[in-house]
Amino acid sequence: MINAKLVAQSHPNHQTIVQISETVAFGGKELVIIGGPCTVESLEQMETVAQHLEGSSVQALRGGVYKPRTSPYAFQGMGEAGLDVLAQVRSLYNMPVVTEVMSIAQIEAIATYVDMLQVGSRNMQNFDLLKALGQAGKPILLKRGLAATIEEFVMAAEYVVSHGNPDVVLCERGIRSFDNYTRNVLDLAAVVALKQITHLPVIVDPSHAVGKRELVAPLAKAAVACGADGLIIECHPEPEKSVSDARQALSLEDMVSLVDSLKPVALAVGRTISETKGVGFKPTPICCVA
Repeated sequence: MINAKLVAQSHPNHQTIVQISETVAFGGKELVIIGGPCTVESLEQMETVAQHLEGSSVQALRGGVYKPRTSPYAFQGMGEAGLDVLAQVRSLYNMPVVTEVMSIAQIEAIATYVDMLQVGSRNMQNFDLLKALGQAGKPILLKRGLAATIEEFVMAAEYVVSHGNPDVVLCERGIRSFDNYTRNVLDLAAVVALKQITHLPVIVDPSHAVGKRELVAPLAKAAVACGADGLIIECHPEPEKSVSDARQALSLEDMVSLVDSLKPVALAVGRTISETKGVGFKPTPICCVA
């Protein structure tokens, strides 16, 4: 038994709905699809992404501006300049945006300009950060740690909720194993278990799970089939030129095709995928990052 007082499911129909815009919500019948590059590289790049995805069934954009990289010499993200890019794209294309927060010091600026704050796998047990995000006033996308048990994952969510923020979405993104053919091992059993243990929405990141673009689509379909409430998938205007995670990024055309191919799978398990995006989303007017 997992000792989670606030995120534990009290009955089979106990399901939290996490709203990130007027028309986009996790946990209902409609699946939420988030797409975009691993890293924000320029306004031109993000506009190209938004132009391709706004007319598709992708409801929200992702893009990292602060990047936790294994090597200190790898590109660490655009920082506040990247937030300005996300803010402009958010306003121009009427799509909510998601980006990663890595420290308490970054919360205020990020929360001002995006709709959802992501906690990456490396920070899943950064307890001081989780506590602070309980006061962030924005929904949290919490990714499972690289080697975290299901109990550890659930209790990380409990930290956020217990400090005042009930709007948490869990994300299964694969865990490490002895095999290195794929980047990680996608634990779809965890998706099913989490849906039974907690009342929080659960989505899947097949991109980070496998690390190879040709494997993303089948696992995305499997995630929908086993009950995931949505997907977050990496795509890029020129995948091979991506400054981060190039091998796993889909082209924008492949991203749109993948989402279309998910519709019959969703229908088969009693779910839907949006046909129109952005309608009704009213971003806060912004001009720049202070």
